Amino acid sequence: MPDIAQYSNFGPNGTVFAIYYGGSSIRPRSSKCIDNFFDFVNDSMVLLTTLLLSLFITLVMIPILKNYAVRLHTVDIPNGRSIHTFPKPKIGGIAMALGMIIPVLLWSPRGDFTSALLVGGALIALFGFIDDQRDLNYKTKFIGQICAALIVILHGGVVIRSLGGILPDGTLLPSWLAVPLTVLVIVGVTNAINLSDGLDGLAGGISLLCFSCIGIIAYQAGNYTIATIAVAVVGAIFAFLRFNTYPAVIFMGDAGSMLLGFLAVTLSLGLSQGHSPVSPLFPLILLGFPILDTLRVMVERIASGHSPFVADNNHFHHKLIQQGVPHSKAVVTIYLLQALLVICAFVFRFHSEWFLLSLYLAFCSGVMSWFVFTTKSAGKHHHPNPIELFIRHNWQVIREKSIIIKMAYWAVLICLPATLHFTALLPERIPAPFPTISLCLASFLFLIMLFRPAWLQFSLRVSFYFLILFLVYQCQVGMVPWLAYKYERLYNLNFLFLVGAVIIMLKFTRRQNGFRTTPTDFLILFIALIVPNLPDAHIQSYRMGLFAAKLIALLFSFEVLLGELRGELNGLSLHAVAALMIVFVRGLV
Repeated sequence: MPDIAQYSNFGPNGTVFAIYYGGSSIRPRSSKCIDNFFDFVNDSMVLLTTLLLSLFITLVMIPILKNYAVRLHTVDIPNGRSIHTFPKPKIGGIAMALGMIIPVLLWSPRGDFTSALLVGGALIALFGFIDDQRDLNYKTKFIGQICAALIVILHGGVVIRSLGGILPDGTLLPSWLAVPLTVLVIVGVTNAINLSDGLDGLAGGISLLCFSCIGIIAYQAGNYTIATIAVAVVGAIFAFLRFNTYPAVIFMGDAGSMLLGFLAVTLSLGLSQGHSPVSPLFPLILLGFPILDTLRVMVERIASGHSPFVADNNHFHHKLIQQGVPHSKAVVTIYLLQALLVICAFVFRFHSEWFLLSLYLAFCSGVMSWFVFTTKSAGKHHHPNPIELFIRHNWQVIREKSIIIKMAYWAVLICLPATLHFTALLPERIPAPFPTISLCLASFLFLIMLFRPAWLQFSLRVSFYFLILFLVYQCQVGMVPWLAYKYERLYNLNFLFLVGAVIIMLKFTRRQNGFRTTPTDFLILFIALIVPNLPDAHIQSYRMGLFAAKLIALLFSFEVLLGELRGELNGLSLHAVAALMIVFVRGLV
């Protein structure tokens, strides 16, 4: 990345405008010490708007493009290597590209890095789209990938010049070596993510975890160019997974998988090269699982006398399916492995390169050993011992009597309304418009209960969503002083208990309709529950992760409980009315 040049100029009222080029942003900084939380709200609102706009555009574009998939010749016809059995459109990548690029053009700071990334990404998406139509050979795809890599290298300044402590005294690589190495890394990771796109939601979920980590680190470092791009990609992936989670109705195609790989490696290199404290091996840890899978498969192909570029059914996800692991569990298994690497990439991003390399080699050895062991054990017949038979018998009795589901159901039924009522008492202040809005919603919901029961579910959802969003946000702005720290910790742990009860309820429910868990739910819960506990003072001080965790926990619990109530919504509606009236009364006081 180019050296960051800083220029300062004085604006009206003593405001200093600091302008950063090469991956930073243009942000006003006041000589009068603007409050940190005010800066956080401004930055967060931009990123939140980016996320929502990217998600919305992708959601809108997918159904439109899906109708033109046949005309565009972008339909995936099942073959011998396919998991699916029916033709499905593969236009998700183009929809994600459109969803990502618009908010980036609107809000991402201008610079050589941004323009090079967008041009290179557009070239990758174009070659991928043509491949989805005509099935290009690997040589042609390599040409497009190399050209895109050269664009971000020569124009965007993304070059691997440092390997950190691996080289003596932090020696920088000369250009004749750095440029080819960077091309190799970008092309390799682009194809690694492409090859991971073998199960519904797999490549999208892996990429979502990677871009979430990139966005958090970039935000923490003040690199708002990379943060904005990463958040835009996260929004696009979330919208795509709505249609791609098993059983998928659309695929991302090579246009999507190659674009995600290209953006992931380019952004991670942008964070770890140049004047950055992040280790140069950060991209290896972050993208380590698809890299390991690709290298292993290529070595096995070469060892068996085949071309390393000939497709087969030998990837990790294929092996899980061959061992009889259900589709969704196979995806979640790989999500867990990728999540472990993402956590390590974040926690150890400032550690020495030899430590990170040792960590990655240990991870590779563990994964390889585990797959070898499970492959050998898959064909053996297991004879249960008396202890296992005793556990299985009693577990079967518990399942038949629905003991666990009943306990979890009553825990959620009691805990969710109680949490809602208590949360209504916690905001330090209720802004002027909201007491009136709460009174109107409470009156409307009560009248719907009496005279239009058919509208109750929709009205209840609107009321609950308003309450959850408003109360959690107001608690983030400021909480009542009487809530001591130790009680606040108990209150926060209550959300973890609530989510645990919901997961148990979903695991053992016998409902055929309503809310069902998917691998995407794992991604949401992982992000919501891990982010608040990241050992980073910047994130902890703003409590942004805790805000997201509470929000998702309450919304997730409400949706699940709504399905379990089977239309008996009067009790939950009365709780919503009571919480709305608490907000109204506190607003008056």
